[in-house]
Amino acid sequence: MNYTEALQYIHSVSWKGSMPGLSRIRALCDAMGNPERDLSVIHVAGTNGKGSVTAFLSTILHEAGYRVGSFTSPYVRTFNERIAIDGVPVSNDLLARATERVRGFADALGEKPTEFELLTAIAFEVFRRKRCDIVILEVGLGGRLDSTNVIESPLCSVITGIALDHMQLLGDTLDKIAFEKAGIIKAGRPVCTAALAPEAAAVIERVAEEKGAPLCKVDPTAITVGAHDLCGVTFDYKARRGLHTALCGLYQPRNAALVCEVVDTLRGIGFSISEDALRRGMEKTRWQARFELLSRDPVVIFDGGHNEEGIRAAIDTVKADFDGKVDILTGVMRDKAYETMADILCERAARVFTLTPDNPRALPAAEYAAVFRARGVEATPCETIPAAVREAVAAAKKDGRPLMILGSLYMYKDICKLFGR
Repeated sequence: MNYTEALQYIHSVSWKGSMPGLSRIRALCDAMGNPERDLSVIHVAGTNGKGSVTAFLSTILHEAGYRVGSFTSPYVRTFNERIAIDGVPVSNDLLARATERVRGFADALGEKPTEFELLTAIAFEVFRRKRCDIVILEVGLGGRLDSTNVIESPLCSVITGIALDHMQLLGDTLDKIAFEKAGIIKAGRPVCTAALAPEAAAVIERVAEEKGAPLCKVDPTAITVGAHDLCGVTFDYKARRGLHTALCGLYQPRNAALVCEVVDTLRGIGFSISEDALRRGMEKTRWQARFELLSRDPVVIFDGGHNEEGIRAAIDTVKADFDGKVDILTGVMRDKAYETMADILCERAARVFTLTPDNPRALPAAEYAAVFRARGVEATPCETIPAAVREAVAAAKKDGRPLMILGSLYMYKDICKLFGR
């Protein structure tokens, strides 16, 4: 099996979509000899911030001398990004060889796994072959019934912020969604969280107590943000002063504070992570599509905010970094709370350009433009991504305003190409 054949095989079951449950992944891992049991895992769940937290931890632990595997989703440029070793996407050859081995077991099962379950098993196989010291495993959807939750005894469970998203699958209230995320908490194993909403925090605290899991919570009152611009953010957290990240969003200090708590937890169970490694790793961390500067003339920023909490975080950073209004280029999925998201965007929108992301769930550009017009904001629907970028950049340059591009990660790959990245 070569790389192309491997991807064709993985995608061949995409029609099954999301089918929550652990029976298929357990059967597959059992058949493979349970590679997940050979891994030391940090398990990461949450609505927003999972990717940034995973990137921070991967870089910090690599700086501390560990070989680190990471499993993330979705990918934004290349499929291989989803499985990485020390921040480097898995090679085509290793992905093909791992897929070929997993296929032999998957095809023999009575109930075939979904695409995400296949990919989870392939990641386990890659991490076992590469003899990773630590694996940072990001949940795909929810937590309790996500295929990554086949992990029985993680080093630490991590739950980032909790917000309303994927409500048709996870529940329509914060406490219901928090219950699904808290499903990754394991008996006696430490858990760190940055969930601040009282109803979500209460659920996590209850589950941790029931399972005898030591709980560590980010203290938002101990975060003090200092200098911030398009080159990054400097902040303090508790006794740590002058921490710096090149990730620009003002939501990143909370993610970084959570990472500090995880690092301290890992130290408490025997891992050697110096303060210098923490600071170097935090400064070196890069993560695509999170308040990422694509151009300086005009200023163009891409942010992957795709739900109410993510859009709010992005617009709050816009308010802090720029005077006045900005132009906005956006596209969303129909199953998102796009009217609420539009309300937030209108707080800083001078003019909006809409497009239709390349996804069957996408809201048509014309429909989204109508939502903004109903709120008194000029909005132009665009037929294609190149046309949308061309018109939006020209308008921003003419009017001397920054351009924010946000609403869906599915746009990122094509937009980056247009900026020569």
